Amino acid sequence: MAISFPYRTDATGRTAAPSDAAAHVRELVELVLFTAPGERPMRPTYGTGVHQLVFSSAGDSAAAAAQQLVSGALQQWLSGWIEVQDVTVTGSGATLEIDVAYRLVSTGDADLVTFTVEV
Repeated sequence: MAISFPYRTDATGRTAAPSDAAAHVRELVELVLFTAPGERPMRPTYGTGVHQLVFSSAGDSAAAAAQQLVSGALQQWLSGWIEVQDVTVTGSGATLEIDVAYRLVSTGDADLVTFTVEV
């Protein structure tokens, strides 16, 4: 059963499901990106730790670190769902913009999602 992220209920009061498989995978990518390692007791290494970069400046070094964290976490946790094609991180001021290009394993469809992280 696919549960929509963030958790919410639908019009009938039941747990909401994503609208389609592609939407579900986008939500899974977002969940991995914004979960900090150690946040889930039964999966202590789940997540990226991108928010740990809060004390660094959002320059080239933070962008390179975020790129490695995101690529590794997506390959580790979502390899059954997606094939990561490219992760691009750009830093500007106190903001990191993360572009994730991937291909769905089930359908072969390509997708690109962009997330913005304030550091």
